[in-house]
Amino acid sequence: SVTQATSKATGVTLNNVAGAITLNNAALAAAAEVTFTVTNSKVSSGDVVLVNHGSAGTAGAYIVSANSIAAGSFKITVSNVSGGSLSEAIVINFVALKGASS
Repeated sequence: SVTQATSKATGVTLNNVAGAITLNNAALAAAAEVTFTVTNSKVSSGDVVLVNHGSAGTAGAYIVSANSIAAGSFKITVSNVSGGSLSEAIVINFVALKGASS
């Protein structure tokens, strides 16, 4: 597991095929989203990365998605779908499923 240092946009490094990322508790406005990079030497461009709001914070207030999957990194976008600003250090779980290689 790893914890963001300074903001919800701060990148993290976690070199495992699965893990937990604790976000910084900086405010995320209603209807706002933020994207950060996960540097991960175990991830390849053909992999499928699944993420979810694992624990902490308001259940149902966030949508999380993985995107921009590349060799050595991927990005996670967190959207606040609640009606107000939230300052919660939510925990995001992820797993990288190894894709086909050619």
